[in-house]
Parts: sequence; C-alpha cells; structure tokens
Amino acid sequence: MTPPAIRLIIGLGNPGPQYETTRHNAGFWLADHLADDLKAGFSLDKAFSAWVAKGRFDGEAIIVAKPSTFMNRSGQAAGALMRFYKLLPEQVLVLHDELDLMPGQVKLKQGGGHAGHNGLRDIQAAFSSPDFWRLRIGIGHPRTLGLAQDVAAFVLNSPRKDELDGIVQVIDRCRAVAPALLRGEFQQATSQLHEANRA
Repeated sequence: MTPPAIRLIIGLGNPGPQYETTRHNAGFWLADHLADDLKAGFSLDKAFSAWVAKGRFDGEAIIVAKPSTFMNRSGQAAGALMRFYKLLPEQVLVLHDELDLMPGQVKLKQGGGHAGHNGLRDIQAAFSSPDFWRLRIGIGHPRTLGLAQDVAAFVLNSPRKDELDGIVQVIDRCRAVAPALLRGEFQQATSQLHEANRA
C-alpha cells in the first residue's frame, strides 16, 4: 500500500525579528523556500495561530505553515491545521533544527521521540501521536563545535558563516526532494538526502 503523501508542512521557529537569523529558526527558513517553490505567499491566520501559505502540487492542495506562537507552543497551530484539513499525522511534515546533526547534514524520519526539542514535544502532544514525518536540519551542538555556550544560548544565536553555508546547502537539498515527499515517495527522498550526507 502506498503511504499517504505529505499535505501539511510545518516549519518550526520563534516569531519576531530578534529570532529571524537564529539557529532555532532553521525550520522557518526552509518553510519560506518551500512556499516560494509552490508559488504560495504567507498570510497570518489567527484561527490557526500561524502564518499560512496555500499552494498546489499535481492538483492537490498543500499547506505550508509557520506557527505564530513561540516554539514550545507549536502544537497549537499544528493541531488546529491537522484537524481543520482532516489529515492524518502521517500526512504532516515538520521542519526543525537538530542538535545531533552537524551543519550540512539532514535526516528524514517518521515517528520517534522528541529528544528534548520543545516544538516536537508540543506537536506530539497535540497530535496524540508521534507518527508525523520530520526533516531534521543539522545545526550542530555547542560541544561538537567547540563552543562554550549552553544549548539554550546556542540555539538562540545566529550560526557562524561556515555553519550557515552547511545549513543553506541542506535547505537546497530538502527543496530538491520536496516533490518526492509530496508524491509520497519517501524511500526515494530518504536515499537522495542521506546519500548526500555521506558525500
């Protein structure tokens, strides 16, 4: 049986200009590009507590959203959107920063824990299910990058130039596999993404 294709994409980040360039907003960065690729513009929809962009792919409606709440309340928007559009968790893709992957690395996975990520934790609670898909965008960890910052300060600061270059490359790779995800071709998308991690 073909798995259901992605119909709702949620980028994670914090609202406000002071957070725009921070590592924790990598999910927002990718969401902006995916909306552009779908020729869809964001507008604030207070009913969903999110900026929402509506596009089409192969004749199907695709929603890209960025919660307007802070990261730890991301489930408010995600849950409202999933219920309104009558989607399964398996049709939702969450884009988020990942401490356990270095800049330049990315992983696609379905299900699993939240590994202390407050946005994922809140979405999992709102869905009553961990079965949504995640695109984990590597930002590195302060220890592995040789920084003395604690994790909270690290994610709320901007990446250094070499780290940013790696994150930008990942965003381009994610954009390249987005059509496969929107067709439900998860195996193809996974192998294409993970192959480049080894390159």
